[in-house]
Amino acid sequence: MKSEVVKKLKKEILDMQGIQPMVNGRAVDVGLGPVTEAFPYGVFPVGIHEFVSTSPECAAATSGFIAGLLGKVTRPDDTCIWISAGRTLFPPALVFFGISPDRIIFVDSRKPWDLSWMIEQALKCDALGTVVGEVTALDLAQSRRLQLAVEQSRVNCFLHRYRPGGVSAIASVCRWKIQPVPSTLQEGLPGVGFPIWEVTLEKVRNGQPGSWQIQWVEDRFRIVEALWSPWSVRTQTTDRDSSHYKVACEDIDHGQRHRPRSDHEKIRIHMVPAPDDRPAHQAVS
Repeated sequence: MKSEVVKKLKKEILDMQGIQPMVNGRAVDVGLGPVTEAFPYGVFPVGIHEFVSTSPECAAATSGFIAGLLGKVTRPDDTCIWISAGRTLFPPALVFFGISPDRIIFVDSRKPWDLSWMIEQALKCDALGTVVGEVTALDLAQSRRLQLAVEQSRVNCFLHRYRPGGVSAIASVCRWKIQPVPSTLQEGLPGVGFPIWEVTLEKVRNGQPGSWQIQWVEDRFRIVEALWSPWSVRTQTTDRDSSHYKVACEDIDHGQRHRPRSDHEKIRIHMVPAPDDRPAHQAVS
């Protein structure tokens, strides 16, 4: 009974913060599998999703990942808008990620300082499926106006910040970092293989961060490997005495074993023997 009251209270708090699992009356399933466990309600949240990239390679990987998300969060008859000041995206390539370029309105601004205003106006239009904005400079006050617009229209916003000069706090529900990973070829086939990204959730409001290797193959996301998450600790075998050891994270201040929840937490990695009564290859919470 007590747990049900707490669960209901958490849901009411999330609703008041504008974090809801519905877009235009439907639940969003982006096909990210176990990654969705990091989100409130266990589904992809509606709100401002911040993507930060620091190099051209990361920016290209981020654009590909965003394109994959667009194909999942938007309905077949939805129209999206992509706002930028120096677009490098090649629209015909979007077909590979499951979304036709004719469903996207591209807006190229010659004035970078007008981008936040243009994104805000687009977010106020509930006829749009998703708004993508490429913006570098964005302060907390500007992001709060964007969040208010999202709460009114229930339109998702993907903000791609390329070389922002420092990650400042903005009113986003998630902060993502996408990095390219060398792809693997299928045996006997030429080419470069399907794209693989190292996807890191650095911040999730009312959720848990984590990091995964994700591949885009056959018009869907596929989890290659969970690098780390709050729910599992990977194990590994050492050569010492041919015994199994597991990798654990211990908080220096509290002495509690868990995975890091943020980059600024002080942690140390150490090796501890695996319990005798449990197979060493099993992950532990």
